[in-house]
Amino acid sequence: MSDLNFKSEFQKIFRDLRKEMYEKFNRHVSLQDLFSDRWETAKFYKFGEGTSCYNNVLIIGDVKVGKNTWIGPNVILDGSGGLEIGDHCSISAGVQIYSHDTVQKSLSLGKDPAKTLKTRVGNGVYIGPNSIIEKGISIGDQSIIGTMSFVNTNIPKGSKFYGIPAKEFKNP
Repeated sequence: MSDLNFKSEFQKIFRDLRKEMYEKFNRHVSLQDLFSDRWETAKFYKFGEGTSCYNNVLIIGDVKVGKNTWIGPNVILDGSGGLEIGDHCSISAGVQIYSHDTVQKSLSLGKDPAKTLKTRVGNGVYIGPNSIIEKGISIGDQSIIGTMSFVNTNIPKGSKFYGIPAKEFKNP
């Protein structure tokens, strides 16, 4: 097969897959997500039954995810120090969850190691788009983290936190 034929055939496959995705889910996704299956990706990483994970998610180290959790596009899951995410969570697009940092390693010009701490996200947690969870944080069950929040403190069960840094939101 010539390069021109291959390119033409590949473009046809791309258009067909794109059309199928649009008709089935009314969405456009990246080329890699047209060729992959979100549930198969989650299964490959031994995440829980019914969990889906976009192909473009960066997964590092020891990451454990429960059942029926949705992990959106462009997410970072850093399990360098251990990361656990519960059942029935929504990890929105662009979320970054860390379990390590290299601050002291950089400041010591490489003499000190990276610092690691286990991070935990409970069951039934919603984390809004582009939020960042610092290493060592624990987010309690059925909590909400608002869009574009920076979480650097533990979050109690059933609470709502928003902002930079994230602060508790209480209904009046």
